[in-house]
Amino acid sequence: MPRFFTKSIDETKGVIVGDDAKHIMKVLRMRPGEKLVACDTQGWDYDCVIEELNEKQVSLRVERAYPSETEPSVFVTLYQAMPKSDKMELIIQKAVELGVSAIVPVQTKRCVSRPDAKSMAKKQERYQRIALEAAKQCGRGRIPQVLPMLDYPQALDAMKKDQQAILFYENSSSSFQEELQTTASSLSIMVGAEGGFDEEEVRQALERGIASISLGKRILRCETAPLAALSIIMYQTGNM
Repeated sequence: MPRFFTKSIDETKGVIVGDDAKHIMKVLRMRPGEKLVACDTQGWDYDCVIEELNEKQVSLRVERAYPSETEPSVFVTLYQAMPKSDKMELIIQKAVELGVSAIVPVQTKRCVSRPDAKSMAKKQERYQRIALEAAKQCGRGRIPQVLPMLDYPQALDAMKKDQQAILFYENSSSSFQEELQTTASSLSIMVGAEGGFDEEEVRQALERGIASISLGKRILRCETAPLAALSIIMYQTGNM
């Protein structure tokens, strides 16, 4: 069945508005009595019947509510050092498909991209739209949030709030098999930009109790590393 996000829904009724309403009527040509799935963006799906519709609003009757089957059991936050060009857009799109729960841009010493506050606000708005479209495309039960950019110390402090925090560093001698806590319900991971992390940044992470882990013998590009890490995490925790 067609699937749409809406925050205006409960266990009895719901409403879809805006572009999605127009899409349901004009593109899908759905009519009253037909069924679709609505998602409340917080991990719950609703089997619905269309009662009334026009180009601006679709009114729904809810038949069944249940937890979204597509949401992973582990809440993973990706702290991504700002890469050059449009690489961040690719990272966000694919990370959402792989099951990330939130994405936080980070400024590290070796970041070439250093947008000011005004520029970053525009980027964040675009990043959130990309996350929304990716969530729609892959059938997510939540819309992962792209949060405001943090500096490196702020990011390290935020990572400590999760049950496990990992910084990926090519010179680390520890591996996923040794370090990943597959029973953790919340996990933070940090990936560097094109130049990776310097030794002082790694030291700061270790001092805060954040694990330093390698992604293997080959050095991965900054847009490849987070996707490899997320794939491994989802597989090892039974979410792939």
